[in-house]
Amino acid sequence: TEKYQEENKQLVAANAHIPPDYLLKICERIGPLLDKEIPQSVPGVQTLLGVGRQSLLRDAKDCKSTLWNGSAFAALHRGRPPELPANYVKPPNVVNITSARQLTGCSRFSHIFPSSAYQHIKMHKRILGHLSSVYCVAFDRSGRRIFTGSDDCLVKIWATDDGRLLATLRGHSAEISDMAVNYENTLIAAGSCDKVVRVWCLRTCAPVAVLQGHSASITSIQFCPSTKGTTRYLTSTGADGTICFWQWHVKTMKFRDRPVKFTERSRPGVQISCSSFSSGGMFITTGSTDHVIRIYYLGSETPEKIAELESHTDKVVAVQFCNNGDRFVSGSRDGTARIWQYQQQEWKSIVLDMATKMTGNNVPSGEDKVTKLKVTMVAWDRYDTTVITAVNNFLLKVWNSITGQLLHTLSGHDDEVFVLEAHPFDQRIILSAGHDGNIFIWDLDRGTKIRNYFNMIEGQGHGAVFDCKFSPDGNHFACTDSHGHLLLFGFGCSKYYEKIPDQMFFHTDYRPLIRDANNYVLDEQTQQAPHLMPPPFLVDVDGNPHPTKFQRLVPGRENCKDEQLIPQLGYVANGDGEVVEQVIGQQTNDQDESILDGIIRELQREQDLRLINEGDVPHFPVGGPNGEADSLAESPNMDIYSSPNIGLRRSGQIEGVRQMHNNAPRSQMATERDLMAWSRRVVVNELNSGVSRVQEECRTAKGDIEISLYTVEKKKKPSYTTQRVSLVLQSIGLHYFDSSSEYSDWTADAGINLQPPKRQTRQATRKICSSSEEENLKSLEERQKKPKQTRKKKGGLLSMAGEPNEEWFAPQWILDTIPRRSPFVPQMGDELIYFRQGHEAYVRAVRKSKIYSLNLQKQPWNKMDLREQEFVKIVGIKYEVGPPTLCCLKLAFLDPISGKMTGESFSIKYHDMPDVIDFLVLHQFYNEAKERNWQIGDRFRSIIDDAWWFGTVESQQPFQPEYPDSSFQCYSVHWDNNEREKMSPWDMEPIPEGTAFPDEVGAGVPVSQEELTALLYKPQEGEWGAHSRDEECERVIQGINHLLSLDFASPFAVPVDLSAYPLYCTVVAYPTDLNTIRRRLENRFYRRISALMWEVRYIEHNARTFNEPDSPIVKAAKIVTDVLLRFIGDQSCTDILDTYNKIKAEELNSVNSFSVF
Repeated sequence: TEKYQEENKQLVAANAHIPPDYLLKICERIGPLLDKEIPQSVPGVQTLLGVGRQSLLRDAKDCKSTLWNGSAFAALHRGRPPELPANYVKPPNVVNITSARQLTGCSRFSHIFPSSAYQHIKMHKRILGHLSSVYCVAFDRSGRRIFTGSDDCLVKIWATDDGRLLATLRGHSAEISDMAVNYENTLIAAGSCDKVVRVWCLRTCAPVAVLQGHSASITSIQFCPSTKGTTRYLTSTGADGTICFWQWHVKTMKFRDRPVKFTERSRPGVQISCSSFSSGGMFITTGSTDHVIRIYYLGSETPEKIAELESHTDKVVAVQFCNNGDRFVSGSRDGTARIWQYQQQEWKSIVLDMATKMTGNNVPSGEDKVTKLKVTMVAWDRYDTTVITAVNNFLLKVWNSITGQLLHTLSGHDDEVFVLEAHPFDQRIILSAGHDGNIFIWDLDRGTKIRNYFNMIEGQGHGAVFDCKFSPDGNHFACTDSHGHLLLFGFGCSKYYEKIPDQMFFHTDYRPLIRDANNYVLDEQTQQAPHLMPPPFLVDVDGNPHPTKFQRLVPGRENCKDEQLIPQLGYVANGDGEVVEQVIGQQTNDQDESILDGIIRELQREQDLRLINEGDVPHFPVGGPNGEADSLAESPNMDIYSSPNIGLRRSGQIEGVRQMHNNAPRSQMATERDLMAWSRRVVVNELNSGVSRVQEECRTAKGDIEISLYTVEKKKKPSYTTQRVSLVLQSIGLHYFDSSSEYSDWTADAGINLQPPKRQTRQATRKICSSSEEENLKSLEERQKKPKQTRKKKGGLLSMAGEPNEEWFAPQWILDTIPRRSPFVPQMGDELIYFRQGHEAYVRAVRKSKIYSLNLQKQPWNKMDLREQEFVKIVGIKYEVGPPTLCCLKLAFLDPISGKMTGESFSIKYHDMPDVIDFLVLHQFYNEAKERNWQIGDRFRSIIDDAWWFGTVESQQPFQPEYPDSSFQCYSVHWDNNEREKMSPWDMEPIPEGTAFPDEVGAGVPVSQEELTALLYKPQEGEWGAHSRDEECERVIQGINHLLSLDFASPFAVPVDLSAYPLYCTVVAYPTDLNTIRRRLENRFYRRISALMWEVRYIEHNARTFNEPDSPIVKAAKIVTDVLLRFIGDQSCTDILDTYNKIKAEELNSVNSFSVF
């Protein structure tokens, strides 16, 4: 022992430099180094005696984590909350835990996570990121990124977790109509009203493809879920009635130049409005404005159309495949939705009628808000057990998807709903949003509202919500609105969102672009592709740069020092030599390089030198947590001199961020260093390879099931019941028309072959005439127009003298026999330009004056999407008794290129009002006015009260900002009498040479008859048949003269005497007679022969309206009408008496044949 003690003393003496705690200090130094490589399980505990992950001898093998799934935990712990093993890296998520508890039978998801938990979702942030309405929003497949597509032509990428603006995708030249992200999370495609589909790489934001296959706006974009080796499809549908299948390679991301294209235009103007893929990608269905649903099959070598379903009777506005299987739901403006499934070689459907009401006491009060019900949107719940439909009476209806039974009616919205979004995994939850600014979360099981949010914007009222999407994990949802906002909702706290500004734009967002032959774009000032430009500045909507703390939110600027971020203030010399304080970001000049360019270039040089001196390799990992970025700072050694030409917007200016291109720093030219850095950046990550593989296998399995179901049902014996019914209906000539048509006088066509409305045909029966009826025939004149005794009359029709009040008389603009430019008198077959804003002005005037009761819901803009001006044709006219007398028109849409009817129409009611300008203008007058192309300073003249008045064009701007493309009252004019007024181009006429001007400046000059005639409508070829208008008018005038020589026509020679028959004007809205028709022919009042035939038919129509149907006066009116119509139709006939004799002979033969019978 002494020996060892001695040796120990010698050892200590020899190593006197070793302190007593030397080993402890070694452990203290080794521990942190080891922790960096292999972290211990309990951080901060320092011991030499630890085992496992606490041992100083641990290696990676000892610490390999074991992956436990939720069901394993549940089995081990019998459903109790599991205590994680030490070697388990990450706890399972709530979905795994709850599903594990379901497996053990301990609890259900609805118990673990009651629907009331969704009350805790709150709005984290509302960000203004666009200058126009945002109709599209989407999450990427990971849920970490959000995409918005706006009417300002931009697609923007945002971070879900903190709301940062990450990138802007530029290139489109019109509104973004739809967006889609592919299933691999590598591409985003956007369709636009510029007829182009653009595809970008999500990793780098580089453009991948510009797809040009449509001749009209893109209406929907879909990536196909199917996986056939490396081949994938992107589909696009358009307002040109076309669907395109674009093939691309999943590895190279190369698109084929030419798509597989199907053009589905059953008539001109047909649009494909919506589309949806089945979950396996073997089927895609489309809905069209021609009421047809079309289905395409992708299980063969190339896409093929397999069905056209024509069950709907109005536009199909929404289609949606279920989440699992081959069923899909369609919604139409005919007031029904249909759930379709392929069975026995045909697609069979269950009808969901929106008029169905809930039984019992829980009937919502809004059921009867709208007379004609329309479906606006459809959706499935996550498990496909229910279908949800949104109706234009602001209600949501929940249906059993198997039986079609109405389960719930959800009320709460105050305007139409166009957004229905089902929760990604909770079948109870659905989101709805609409134009009323409300966002609702609903419990479908209970049919109750869980939570609602109202999108109130301070100082601007509410913003209509145009789109909503759930994130894949269900923890967030994002909405977009009519004011350019992105709204972020979710569970948890909002502290990360509080660190970002309320308005986020990049200063390059609205910079002008140049386009090459293939429609790829470059930034105009830098000549660089937008995705290769260095990090932009973050600015507000006024164009003002945000403070430095916000500039660090820009990807690539996260770790920049303050002096490397955008400067706030500098000193600038103005034109007078004075030095003023100015925001440097707002400076521009006309030199080759702007001040801002110099600053950026100088700072870049300084930073490069600093990095080289420090031995670092300069690079820019954009978006990474430790990345350096291109920078901007104020150089203290730089003097700034230029004229203060402001390029960015200060508060109160008009253009704002749109003017940002004026300062266009040319230093944003990408260097080789930039290109290398940008090629390595990642804006949106790809999916984890394992996750992506599992999802792909799942989609492949679903696709195989769809192919199997289709193949099996295709081999089954078809059911011919439905086909037989449709064939029988066609064979017996039954047709179904829109029940909204109110006018019995309307006809299908209004061209030269137009036949006036036909009488209702009745089956001929054998009849024996009585002596009293023979006496009636003899005393026809005495009994003319005897009023029906059974007709109910309104009170207050007659004055004290027994005569009708004047307010019941037909107005002068209807009775006029002289053609005039204004007021416009509609005639059958007129081709018109309809101006919506003029019609709205008429409605406002009627409501303000309380002239008659007017239903706003029935106005055409509340029933369909009407543009500011529409090319239409009058295909139906009817007049309604007043007061006031109303003109009812049915207007059919015309294709602006072919001039043919598209098959769609709408109806209006109006009357002439002194202070309301005509909102219907003949197409001929409109074209003539358009060709004149009035310029500022041009002199013109206009007819007012039968006199010419002279003036000068002062300016041109839209009459109302909401109708920027309308020419209605678009000119401001200065009359010679110093009055100013808004005028429409068709109300202005050029001043010919040699025109006589008034003796007094500002006075009028009478209009000559020749001038009036020159301004009237000029008939087009064929509108009067084979002859000219003059020839036909003279022929018919002679025919009417001869017809008036016959006794039976004398009751219809002149207008009805209202003093003898005072109630006539309270029953007949549009009086006419043979003398009135003759005078109109003499004055060339009718614009075409079909308008003349329409009025002739009204002779019989009025007689039948006022008198008993079988009375002698009605029979006489029928003869007059038949004779005159046949005479007009036979243009070779010059003797109307010969026509009369033929008709009498035909009637005699008909009577004889019945007598024999």
